Amino acid sequence: MQLKTLFVDFPFPAPQNIPDVEITGIAIDSRAVKPGYLFVAMQGGSLDGHNYIPRAIENGAVAIVGDVGRASSPAYIGLEKPRQALTHLAAAFYGFPARKLTVIGVTGTDGKTTTCNLIHKILIAAGIRAGMISTVNAVIGDEILDTGFHVTTPDAHDVQRFLAQMVAAGLTHVVLETTSHGWSQHRVDACEFDVGVVTNITHEHFDEHGSYENYRAAKARLFDSLAQTKTKPRGNPRLAVINRDDRSFEFLDGFIKTKKLNYGLGVAADVRAEGIQYGPSGIEFTAVSNDFRVEVESSLVGAYNISNCLAALTAVVYGLGVAPEAAARGIGALEGIPGRMEQIDLGQNFIAVVDFAHTPNALKVTLEAGRKMTKGRVISVFGSAGLRDKEKRRMMAEVSAELADFSILTAEDPRTESLAGILDEMAAGARSKGGVEGETFWRIADRGAAIRFAIRLAKPGDIVLSCGKGHEQSMCFGRTEYLWDDRTAMRAALTEFLGIEGEKMPYLPPQDKNEKDWLPG
Repeated sequence: MQLKTLFVDFPFPAPQNIPDVEITGIAIDSRAVKPGYLFVAMQGGSLDGHNYIPRAIENGAVAIVGDVGRASSPAYIGLEKPRQALTHLAAAFYGFPARKLTVIGVTGTDGKTTTCNLIHKILIAAGIRAGMISTVNAVIGDEILDTGFHVTTPDAHDVQRFLAQMVAAGLTHVVLETTSHGWSQHRVDACEFDVGVVTNITHEHFDEHGSYENYRAAKARLFDSLAQTKTKPRGNPRLAVINRDDRSFEFLDGFIKTKKLNYGLGVAADVRAEGIQYGPSGIEFTAVSNDFRVEVESSLVGAYNISNCLAALTAVVYGLGVAPEAAARGIGALEGIPGRMEQIDLGQNFIAVVDFAHTPNALKVTLEAGRKMTKGRVISVFGSAGLRDKEKRRMMAEVSAELADFSILTAEDPRTESLAGILDEMAAGARSKGGVEGETFWRIADRGAAIRFAIRLAKPGDIVLSCGKGHEQSMCFGRTEYLWDDRTAMRAALTEFLGIEGEKMPYLPPQDKNEKDWLPG
């Protein structure tokens, strides 16, 4: 494609003197550049892409997009906002694929991935050719593509590439999980959303956004974008689906300018749940609105998944015209989601669960779900990430001290921060809610050892919940990503506990340190 073609439908002032070159691809990492590529240089938190322009040219880049005034070669195009421009350039390069799809966007603090999977499963069960892009993977027909080690919306050019692959595969719909990072960094600006869904907006990412209001505003861009979607041959539902039970409801209800509906557990909700029954193997309820009444059964557990099911059902019934009964069948067809309340059973006489809960609210509802799953004790294992929102370290430890019988504080991607320091902050939070170190909570830096310890604490009928990592495949110490999967670690610890053959505990750096280096006294 000719470079100048990328600027034909550009929403910002078009640059002058665009090089007359043909583009074969787009990259934001100089190492990914191939001959004929356009390299987009962006200023990041710790790295400046402009410093890698020589490497990109060496690898074959024929044109560069970057900040105004940073370079003056004939192949350089200076723009005011390269990061914001990237998503539109990528959309143009791939032929504006979102305009050929019905796009359902899902955002929120917790429950995004589950809700995306529910919507996707409903659409597939209803005979709709749908794909999905989540923070776990991209699903294109029978192909499942990994979207990275850690969870956030894929980069703008990757999102557009996935959408183009879906169009090429003959899909008509896509469910796209969008994070606050994805919105604040403009990764999904050119995705032409038709239906927007929010699960909840609670405490998270204040390190980047600064306040709840700013964080909420980043999420709200999904609903602002609905009104900007161009007319599509398949129609424009432009429906906003919001959570009446969440603290964000009043703000979003006043903010949204398109058609909107809400869901919740109360009688005032447009779509609500009645006759709720919880069990260790799933949930049952009746979904009710002014237009339908349908029985829903799901293998998902916990009260919070009632809300996720209602969100998905509202979106597909009122936004996409799926029959309520078909939507209910789709919900029932979802057997589970990797790393979300995933039970690990090797024959032990207690319940072992791996979950992604990594925010105060997610940990709260996960522990509450665990309490409903057993008549025994609740044992939680969790950490809090380095170089991220520090306030939630205390908050998560407070939640666990109040809701779990035993809490084991451990590592979760400390990055370049002191793990001992992070554990100090968490321990202070546990003590503030009556936790007693050595009796109701412990600090164990090595996550593998922490899971082993929790399993040794467990008695018949108890539940052990390892929270915070879920499906993730690595953990960051310093600047190195070490291969790590909580499910592998849980199976390894259970294997050792039961004295059977099985997986081995993955390696993490704290294994090299004496435990006295991490614990007080």
